[in-house]
Amino acid sequence: MKKEIVFRIDDIGASTKHFNQYGKKIFRFLGVPYFYFPIANIGFFKRVWPFRGWAKYNEVSKEEWSDFLDIFEYYNITPIISVTACWVEHDGTYVEFPDKFPKQAQFLKDAFLKGKITIANHGLTHCVVGKHTPRFWSSNKTFHREFWHWLPQQMHDEHIQRSQNILEDFFEKSIHIFVPPGNVWSRKTYNALKNTNIKKIISKNYMIDSNESMDGIEFIDDTKGFFNFHDRELKLYGREWLIQKIKEKI
Repeated sequence: MKKEIVFRIDDIGASTKHFNQYGKKIFRFLGVPYFYFPIANIGFFKRVWPFRGWAKYNEVSKEEWSDFLDIFEYYNITPIISVTACWVEHDGTYVEFPDKFPKQAQFLKDAFLKGKITIANHGLTHCVVGKHTPRFWSSNKTFHREFWHWLPQQMHDEHIQRSQNILEDFFEKSIHIFVPPGNVWSRKTYNALKNTNIKKIISKNYMIDSNESMDGIEFIDDTKGFFNFHDRELKLYGREWLIQKIKEKI
């Protein structure tokens, strides 16, 4: 009998899906490199197939969410939906998730209150604001991780508190799970989480700069017993991909 798998979908509401642009330099078949394209991060290459590594893709629509959640419900799965509290525009303006995507937000709220999904905090911005826009000569992937250890404690405090406030005010329930964007978080992030309702940090990695144990917050290694993906896969591959993955995992 297979162990129960937790399904988690990240990047809902995150502008990373537009601005995190980098190219694929190494192409592999069965894990073996067969082609190297060193200029994949220059100019338009990072935005076109087959060199495109990530962006651009659009937010999952309300109608698509309805279809996907019907699939999860059919298979008796309650997925974790990791929501980034604010979309960051090109000029650095913050737009809260319920304002940027009101139909999707209301649909997910209704599903959360009915117990069909679990909402997790996936940061305030998912990025280092001001360094989040695409670069002509290089990748900007590094700056689409929000909680680097080299950022000031004040930023960690502000982003954690503001994201919690936005999500809890809108969803009208406490948010207990934190999923750090890009699996990057630090001792400063932990300090910022101490005075919130967060009880679990789910991530591939522990703190980037410390091995200290945490008090009152549980670390869960998501390389064990989880199937993690992004809304990107749902947009690109659709319902048949999701059904196939569920059948493989359950």
